[in-house]
Order: sequence, then structure tokens, then C-alpha cells
Amino acid sequence: MDTTPSPSPKPGDSYVQSFARGLEVIRSFHAETPEQTLSEVAARTGLTRAGARRILLTLQTLGYVDSDGKWFRLTPRILDLGFAYLSSLPIWNLAEPVMETLVEQLRESCSAAVLDGLDVVYVLRVPTHKIMRTNLGVGSRLPACWTSMGRVLLAALPDEALRARLEQHPLERLTRHTVTDLPTLLERIAETRRQGWCLINQELEEGLISIAAPLTNRAGQTVAALNISGQANRTSAQVMQDSMLPALLQAARTISRMMGAVPR
Repeated sequence: MDTTPSPSPKPGDSYVQSFARGLEVIRSFHAETPEQTLSEVAARTGLTRAGARRILLTLQTLGYVDSDGKWFRLTPRILDLGFAYLSSLPIWNLAEPVMETLVEQLRESCSAAVLDGLDVVYVLRVPTHKIMRTNLGVGSRLPACWTSMGRVLLAALPDEALRARLEQHPLERLTRHTVTDLPTLLERIAETRRQGWCLINQELEEGLISIAAPLTNRAGQTVAALNISGQANRTSAQVMQDSMLPALLQAARTISRMMGAVPR
């Protein structure tokens, strides 16, 4: 994943620096750093201790941060910020029953995601009761290049924009199946565009197979992707394509019609 920082906007009438710094403080908390001291927050955000302290105390007053005097941690109220996005898209309330039906039918987990840069961000997930190594939930991010939903979403980009985006992205090897050269990756994405779906066989994680289809709006634009994922030791890629793809495509068409897409 490209971690090169983008040029920082300059403060002005359209840019509130203190608000931006507050978001950086929030983003400094994640799975590896669920609790931080004031000094750690300052170091990770590039703020002074005084600046970090003001922001943390403000967030604490608003109920988004809790502290025992030394350690700071986010509270469940921070989820309100993410759910504000989901609640602004009532389609997901309609899509969930469709996904639940698909999971019952296929006995595999089903997810929906959108594209953010070169990541896919999960906006809805209906898991099975089977134990999976991959720990995913709403808000989880995965590299778009090596996920079925990611390639479906990348396939919707214009060629020039797609190449420019990928050329800035290091193609690291995650498994022995991972595509790591740009020409092959571009061809795989072009194939996804032609066929209207994508199957990824253990490129992201050994043993993990997934197949995805686009979700389109009234204008025919791909706005999200829907996938089914499973384990290679239970279901081969060929079986997934033969027995699960038709049901997945039908579910994607159903959800797309809910978003106003014209039936094909």
C-alpha cells in the first residue's frame, strides 16, 4: 500500500486545520494501537504535546475518547461517524436481506465494498458461522489489486486513470499466487471489465477464494461491489465459478435494481 503522504493543504477559508488535526488524532488509533499515551499520539500525528492534548481533551469532552489519566482510547461513540456514512445510503438497509438470502443459499460469507483510493472499504458484511482466518467487518480495508471486489471496482475506472493509479502502487507479493507485474494486473482487470465479474484465487491470502460482481446505479455506473468468499480446501475456484457465480450475479442485479439500475 502506498504510504507516501499527499501534499498538505494550506489553511484558508476552505480548510479548517484544527478539524483536520482532530481527524488525524482519531486515525492514529487502530488495531495495533488501541490505547496511546499523550506522547504517542503527538509522535504519530506530528503534533506538539500541547496540541495533541487539546484535541484529545476535546474529543473526551464530546464522548469520543476515554482516558484513565495516562492512556487514551476511542469509545464506541466513534462509530457514529462511520455509521453516518452508512445511514446516508439507505440502499444498504435494502441490500442486507438480499445478501442474507445469498449466504443461506450458498453457505459462504457475503460482503459489499466501495473503492477508496487503492483500497476497498467494507460497508456491509454477512458472515457464515464457519471459522475464517480473515477477520473482516464494516470499515475494514483491503488492497483493491488483490481482491475480487477491488478488481471489479478498478475495472470501472477509465484506462488512463487506472494506469496512473496503479503506477503509484507497489505491487508486493502477498502469496505465491499474487500478481506482481503491472501488465498482467492490467490484463486481469481488463478481463474483469469484459466478463462483468472477477474471481480471485488465493492472491490475497493462501486458501482464500472470492468472486465478485458490480453493483450499479441508475446511470449504469459501478458504485460498489458484492462478493462471496470461501476456503479453497472446501470449495475450488472452478466450483465457485460454476455453482455460485449465477446466484451472485442475480443478487447483484437485484440490489442494482434497488439503486435504480435498468434491468439487463
